[in-house]
Amino acid sequence: MGRTLLKGGCVLSLDRKVGNFRVADVLIEEGRIAEVGPDLRARGAEVVDAADTIVMPGFVDAHRHLWESLFRGRGDGDNVPESAFSSDDVYAASLIGLLGALEAGITSLVDWYGMPEGAHVDAALQAHADSGLRTVFVDARSGGGEPGGASASPLTTLAEGGNDTGAWSTARQRGRRIHAHAAISSEQRGLGVMASMLAGDVTLVHGSYFEDRDLDLVASSGAAMVIAPSSEMAGGLEPLQVQQLVDRGIRPGLAVDTERFSPGDIFAQMRAAISLQHARLFDLKLAGKAGLPKLLTTREVIRYGTIDGARAIGLGEVTGSLTPGKQADVVVLRTDRPNIYPINDPIGAVVWGMDTSNVDWVFVAGRPMMRAGILEADVERARDLAAGAHQRLSRASEALSHAGEPA
Repeated sequence: MGRTLLKGGCVLSLDRKVGNFRVADVLIEEGRIAEVGPDLRARGAEVVDAADTIVMPGFVDAHRHLWESLFRGRGDGDNVPESAFSSDDVYAASLIGLLGALEAGITSLVDWYGMPEGAHVDAALQAHADSGLRTVFVDARSGGGEPGGASASPLTTLAEGGNDTGAWSTARQRGRRIHAHAAISSEQRGLGVMASMLAGDVTLVHGSYFEDRDLDLVASSGAAMVIAPSSEMAGGLEPLQVQQLVDRGIRPGLAVDTERFSPGDIFAQMRAAISLQHARLFDLKLAGKAGLPKLLTTREVIRYGTIDGARAIGLGEVTGSLTPGKQADVVVLRTDRPNIYPINDPIGAVVWGMDTSNVDWVFVAGRPMMRAGILEADVERARDLAAGAHQRLSRASEALSHAGEPA
């Protein structure tokens, strides 16, 4: 795989021992972070001029339904049933979603897969492998089971999903992490039967209708939390108050969840999370409340989108920071664009001001997946596949909507 030297950028390692640097280099060697610091020398390395950029860990999207990528911006209306999807449709939806994530600077993504057909699992896993992204494939099919003929990419970790605690025991026997949608409606408040089985190998998503006692149990058990503030607000869920997590020392990962009504990038999720917490505290201040906690800082929120997200999905020892020895999952963000220039505070710039237009280079396991703003992928093929699948599913949706009409 060779060596790559990212030279002369503002480096945010997000590793407190390594530190952050106004100007420094990052050396990638055989797919891993080798060194971080000023004036590094690397004979024979490909040199990337990182002047006027921020070099930092790639973003972690800790929960997404990739099969919905074909319905970006569509909202809740005219849902297409999962049964209408062929394996080709699943592949197309997954691939276009994964490439969109890469273009947004996301290097690790959790795909919650709930399709019923085994053959579709193989198609989804093939899309994961073809994308080159680091992924976690959460098998949330009823009854679970093993993938069919396809084997997972070395960059894909298999996990189990669902609220059936019987399946949790099976997942633990297989040595897999458990992901669960938690308290996502007013009728399904709290942890319920999951409470007795919480442990450090569990990732809970949303938790919109958690009570204090539920969050206390999450904190004491070591289970992880993932929030998707944009989709939770737009989709009608009651967003979990970030301050409730902060008060208990719970550091959540951030997620897109669904692109039906959420931006497909972590920039938007960081802004939503910090804005929610600030708005809540300002409301309390206006109401005359005293002794309020501190406002969430950009330095805390950028970790939600990187190292805390990696920990929340069980990959904290693999990725999420520019720590020597970890996988080289890196994003290079341009700081000379008019939308962000001049840079007063690099971390504040990433959280409050940047968007996908600032993404310049993306590396996954040291492999350049995006060079100078251009994806290293057959984007035309992915678009063609997505267009064909979208047309087929739109026709299927129309046929279903007319099925009940009188002849």
